[in-house]
Amino acid sequence: MATQAPPYRPVLPGFPPDDTTRGNGGSTIAVTLRYAPLAFLLGMYTPVLEIDGQSVPASWGRVVTAVALGQHHVHVHVPYLMPDRIGTAETTVLAVSGRTVELEYRAPLLSFLRGNIGVPPQRYPGLAAAVVLLLVAVTLLACGCVGLVVSATA
Repeated sequence: MATQAPPYRPVLPGFPPDDTTRGNGGSTIAVTLRYAPLAFLLGMYTPVLEIDGQSVPASWGRVVTAVALGQHHVHVHVPYLMPDRIGTAETTVLAVSGRTVELEYRAPLLSFLRGNIGVPPQRYPGLAAAVVLLLVAVTLLACGCVGLVVSATA
């Protein structure tokens, strides 16, 4: 009967080099939570981070949590007004002895989109649509101002 060795894949994303600070063979999950500067109002809300259904104290920035070895389910969302949660994202990671699993969460720019979570770097969901909407709003404002100036001089 063959003995199966524990999974070891150091060249795949999500499996960084050995974490020498955790010499006891433990494992950690580090999640960096970010929002785009265009979505500055998200800074007023505290993101919710759950690992295996258990709430983890979190804030915007890097959150490091010690976990047991094995597979873990990571869930992140931002509580909001309407809808009551935005940017829901989740993934499953494998915690290996003596290693830190690095994840990055990016909140969306539009409230009806899902967030992105995974191996860094991640992209902001809805960035192109938000920039287009901003350009349309600025163009309409400029056209309105030019119209007021032209009508006032006529």
